[in-house]
Amino acid sequence: MALFATSTMTGFGIASWITRTPAVRDDLGASLEAMGLVLFGLSVGSMIGILGAGALIRRVGTRPLVLLGGALPVIGVLLVGLTAPAQLPAGVWIGLFLVGFGAGVAEIGLNVEAAAVERVIERPVVPVLHACFSLGTVAGGLVGIAMTAARVPVVVHLPVAAVVMAALALVAALNLRPMPRSDPAAAASAAAADSGIPASTATARRRSVITVQLLLLAVITLAMAFAEGAASDWLPLLMTSDHDAPEVLGSLVFTGFALAMLVGRSAGTPLVTRFGRATVVRTCAVVGAVGVVAVVLSPSPVVTAAAAVVWGLGIALGFPLAVSAAGDHPTDGDRRVSVVATAGYVAFLVGPPALGFLGEHLGLRIAMLVPLALLVVTVVIASAAGRQTPAPSTT
Repeated sequence: MALFATSTMTGFGIASWITRTPAVRDDLGASLEAMGLVLFGLSVGSMIGILGAGALIRRVGTRPLVLLGGALPVIGVLLVGLTAPAQLPAGVWIGLFLVGFGAGVAEIGLNVEAAAVERVIERPVVPVLHACFSLGTVAGGLVGIAMTAARVPVVVHLPVAAVVMAALALVAALNLRPMPRSDPAAAASAAAADSGIPASTATARRRSVITVQLLLLAVITLAMAFAEGAASDWLPLLMTSDHDAPEVLGSLVFTGFALAMLVGRSAGTPLVTRFGRATVVRTCAVVGAVGVVAVVLSPSPVVTAAAAVVWGLGIALGFPLAVSAAGDHPTDGDRRVSVVATAGYVAFLVGPPALGFLGEHLGLRIAMLVPLALLVVTVVIASAAGRQTPAPSTT
């Protein structure tokens, strides 16, 4: 529950900020170029947090990262809410940096710890963790839309959002109990003794975390995160630019996509238990690819909206299931999860700007062929996710 509370808090905070971006721009009186520099604080913070989280986990464990990831976004959202009306772009930049850095370290720490919980209770946990992030995003988005419609100023909305986030972070801080880890060296030696492998060979294998399977899992997370980022950032604009739809319809399409992700992640656990991870990942990739194709070929905004829902349902489980598969290791689960999750979150940050560059030259619909190609690759390599099935009956 502590992990779920932190994940929900992160989604709520990010969505609260995103929905008030136009109001923050107006408060600052910033041009598009100046606003781009302000927004860069979020990207810089996220990238530093994500890339540095693996080393931090090895040094201090997951608990400090989750706690830090709970505190910094609260401070960041509060800072944005107070400095934007004061026309202090530097304050907004710092606030967004704190949100990005806190969310970055938290996401890696949360995935590593959730995978460890899965190993202990032998039930899917990572998909529910990601569903909580989607829940927070939907809740924050709906509240943000209501605040915008009611013309509530940023200086009121974002501090109130920070209070809600602080409550969730406090719940996590009071209840977080990281799973005990066995000593990797001892576990490797025991595994070697059981299999007849020399201890030196087992130690070398343990140190060599990067394997073919892990690289394939990293590709799966990269593809799914790339597809999620592409939809989140570009579906609303595609609606308004390619279909001449009003802005509110573009926002509703994004909300429908987010809701589809939430439903897919919430309802997917029984499917994983019944059919195994590899089958579910492959099916998700196929459904997601169908949604992307429908968006690319769509003749109307109604079809695009329906296709966005299919897209969201399809990619909902791919990322968390690949993380779960990476955690299925007796000695190096934490390190493997860190590698796979990092690949996914980097793709989530880097993918949308890359698609924007392609869209500028080739059109947004053509640019969407990139996530389509990655989903097709996922269909081919989905077996790397292995299977997660219930223990056989002893009756």
